[in-house]
Amino acid sequence: MPPRSTNSTRLNRVRTSTSPLPRLRRRRNQPKGEQPVNPGEASRAGVRKLLQRTGIVDESTAPLATDPDAVTRLLTAQWFEQRLDALADELGRDPESVRVEAAGYLREVAASLDDRAVHAWRRFSRWLMRAYDVLVDEDQIAGLRKLDRKATLAFAFSHRSYLDGMLLPEEISANRLSAAFTFGGANLNFFPMGGFAKRTGTIFIRRQTKDIPIYRFVLRAYTAQLVQDHTNLTWSIEGGRTRTGKLRPPVFGILRYLTDAVDEIDGPEVYLVPTSIVYDQLHEVEAMTTEAYGATKRPEDLRFLVRLSRQQGERLGRAYLDFGEPLPLRKRLEELRADPSGTETVVERIALDVEHRINRATPVTPTAVVSLALLGADRSLSISEVLATVRPLASYIAARDWAVAGAADLTNKSLIRWTLHQMVASGVVSVYDAGTEAVWGIGADQHLVAAFYRNTAIHILVDRAIAELALLAASEDSADGVVAPSAVRDEALRLRELLKFEFLFSGRAQFERELADEVRLIGPVEDTTKEVSAAEVGRLLESADLLLAHLVLRPFLDAYHIVADRLAALEDEPLEEDRFLAECLEVGKQWELQRRIANAESRSMELFKTALRLARHRDLVDGPDQADLAKRRQEFADEIATATRRVNVIAEIDRRRTLGA
Repeated sequence: MPPRSTNSTRLNRVRTSTSPLPRLRRRRNQPKGEQPVNPGEASRAGVRKLLQRTGIVDESTAPLATDPDAVTRLLTAQWFEQRLDALADELGRDPESVRVEAAGYLREVAASLDDRAVHAWRRFSRWLMRAYDVLVDEDQIAGLRKLDRKATLAFAFSHRSYLDGMLLPEEISANRLSAAFTFGGANLNFFPMGGFAKRTGTIFIRRQTKDIPIYRFVLRAYTAQLVQDHTNLTWSIEGGRTRTGKLRPPVFGILRYLTDAVDEIDGPEVYLVPTSIVYDQLHEVEAMTTEAYGATKRPEDLRFLVRLSRQQGERLGRAYLDFGEPLPLRKRLEELRADPSGTETVVERIALDVEHRINRATPVTPTAVVSLALLGADRSLSISEVLATVRPLASYIAARDWAVAGAADLTNKSLIRWTLHQMVASGVVSVYDAGTEAVWGIGADQHLVAAFYRNTAIHILVDRAIAELALLAASEDSADGVVAPSAVRDEALRLRELLKFEFLFSGRAQFERELADEVRLIGPVEDTTKEVSAAEVGRLLESADLLLAHLVLRPFLDAYHIVADRLAALEDEPLEEDRFLAECLEVGKQWELQRRIANAESRSMELFKTALRLARHRDLVDGPDQADLAKRRQEFADEIATATRRVNVIAEIDRRRTLGA
């Protein structure tokens, strides 16, 4: 068993076209959230929906006894009917048909809180989460309770598992916060769970709504009504599960609807609550990594649910629920709009702010640091060798004031050994113990799984890795043997531009300040604004307690190298994306066997797609200027090749440093 946590965290075992909406005013003394629904009415609603699908009964545009309160209020609101009439005029359609369609969409998305269903759902959630103990910070919860009494809380959570949508609402209820409605993808609205989940506050929304203006308007109006009713909300700001372990770029849809609601509603503040959910290990990761190798995603259906339920019978450690600093949405909108240069991107800026706060709240797990050590070495290591990587990393994490999951001591040998055993039990790591000492290594075909766990903490390491590469590049490129601070900064900014679709970076000014801090942490540099010799930079890297560039950036740059090489091979020919990505997978396997890339984790469809996105951004795929396309593609390949070579130089410096120690 791992050492017991010594912090104040509570270990809570989970038993085994859009014109503005009219201003709305919240009614005084209105209870927070949706009122409970009578079970009999919910049953009748199911019968009515079945009759409508068979064409026996038409969709009613008047409120029904089975409708949740929010639906009733919208269907009887004069502004809602007027706006639908205006929308019908815009679309050139009969107003009555638009109202009927809108009523159908409204009942499709609307959720309710049926007491019996909620209690049953909570029991089911706890049973489905039986693979984990859940750690929640009681101090964070206490702060949220204070906000909950006076404001609407909108929890924007990181999304790594199907379990997230159950874990967060369960912990909200278990910790005596007002019940929350959860936005989820319509792909999870399957029999028999869909109807059940809707009665417990789950709002199923369609993924593709571009060509359904009435649906978009209804969802926007429904969200505004929930905010007016002071209903807490939860949703994945990434829009779907990450396939790599790190935070995906934000999706703006729900946040735009919340912003519209705050603009139009005369009521209390809405606080965006950045929410981090991270796990020691996940049963789902292996299935996601097969998709990264080109496999087709399995549909969510009853068989999927049965399979997921069975998997949770195997213990996998802990799940960690942490909250970042809440962001007052109305106040933040006022601040951003006061700056004329940012008025067109306020939603995007707020979304990025929320994601930065999620990353800041995400703790480093023992699984992440062990995966980092094993993937970086790409060979089996003894526990002493694992600790040789983890201990300076733990010192760096402490120096940067990043949280460690459960306040664990990452330098504790027993904790690292326990983590290795847990990863062996799940098949991610293999162990050979017939020799003089046990050695652990990444299991066969498990590199992407281990990379997923490492990437849950990669956001805290990227700036340091870039600083190392920038120092090396500036020293190599110095013509007179002198490295200017501006050269290091410029190299770092080039790398930031190269990796901007892969990682969530701070704004430029903040990034430059953090770069200077990282250089100071690498070695004894008293003044980062003064020139130094190239030789001194070399000594700085050689003597560093910790080098991270090869552990953090090499997998991504190797994947980019494959894409850039294949793109250059096309010269000025067009590409067909599916065929091109399939070729990248094949060449990636070849390069893996030839050891031209460090390991199998770089042979990933997810990484290839991001590299291709960067190439498209640089007009290297189907850009308007084709005159020198072959030349520019080759320059891109050379740029990536240079970066990968420098990463390998850092790896060699680290190898010599380790052997010397």
